[in-house]
Amino acid sequence: MTEHQEAGAAGAGAETAAAHLKERLYATITMISVVIGLAASEHADVLGAAATVLTASVGLWLAALVADQQAHRVMHGALARGRELRAMLFVSSPLLLSAVGPLVLIGVSATGAMSLRTALLTAAGVNVATLFAWGCYGGIRMGGGTAFALLAGAIDALIGTAVAAVKTAAGH
Repeated sequence: MTEHQEAGAAGAGAETAAAHLKERLYATITMISVVIGLAASEHADVLGAAATVLTASVGLWLAALVADQQAHRVMHGALARGRELRAMLFVSSPLLLSAVGPLVLIGVSATGAMSLRTALLTAAGVNVATLFAWGCYGGIRMGGGTAFALLAGAIDALIGTAVAAVKTAAGH
């Protein structure tokens, strides 16, 4: 492999990793909205909450996959296969993984260890904390120092909190 090809392959790996992280952040924000909506519902039960979280996650994943395939067909005149398809699946996987934490907490609530509402609010809180951590990590990677990293984390957490607040204020 030539030096130019190696640089291109490394760039493609970085681009795929960046797209994966973008989907992870998007999925985290989306899941905050889903679990806050469920927590605000007077009629939510464990099975319904689990089904809603799973359906939202799978639905978003399928929508992303369809959109990625459509874009690939338009740009390349063919369906993505092989490495391109694996990259699409990798990039979109956080949309499925975003359901794991809330589903675990919903499962804990099914044992009676906590109420369903507490489990859903805890899932939202964990997701806001995750946004804070990713923001801090991004701030550190940018070389801005601790204060900049904390500010970046706080901004990301504020976005997640704003999503939760709007969802709560809207009564869903």
